[in-house]
Amino acid sequence: MQEARTDGPLKLAVIVGSARAGRFGPTVADWFVAQARTRADMDVRVVDVADTVLPHSLGAPTAPAHEDAVRDATAALGEADAFAVITPEYNHSYPGALKNLIDSHFTQWQAKPVGFVSYGGMSGGLRAVEHLRAVFAELHATTVRDTVSLHDPWEWAEQDAGRDAAAKAVLDQLAWWGTALRAARLARPYGA
Repeated sequence: MQEARTDGPLKLAVIVGSARAGRFGPTVADWFVAQARTRADMDVRVVDVADTVLPHSLGAPTAPAHEDAVRDATAALGEADAFAVITPEYNHSYPGALKNLIDSHFTQWQAKPVGFVSYGGMSGGLRAVEHLRAVFAELHATTVRDTVSLHDPWEWAEQDAGRDAAAKAVLDQLAWWGTALRAARLARPYGA
């Protein structure tokens, strides 16, 4: 684990949570990452589940061809001060590839804030977010209240009203919680 620091920009890991062929996640991620990179208080790194092929069962070995990507993802999660999870809604929940990434790590999530950017049909992915809140609570992470919820995002050009303001609200909350929890972890290491 990297030595904790209280100064400098927060390290924000933006997690692209869909691995499906033809996925819309990279479009959403590109937009959100651009929003985050306008801020001087954040250093952004992207972790894409499509690039991080994990074994389907915990404890199973990772294929040698994917070991570097898994190692890079684990390092990025461990170094992060905060997370933004970009998730579609599949069958009223979140993607299996995202759950696999989450379940393959434990201490990396502890005492850190998690924000959500969701997308989908009429619900805008909010059912996926509600399921993920319970998962991250079990991992001793703190989820921020506000979310970015993109309803029918395939109509991207027509959906920009409020999108940037919602991203700012989530990033502001991640900055506050990330700064507070980073200082707390340094003052008193978290033990679950």
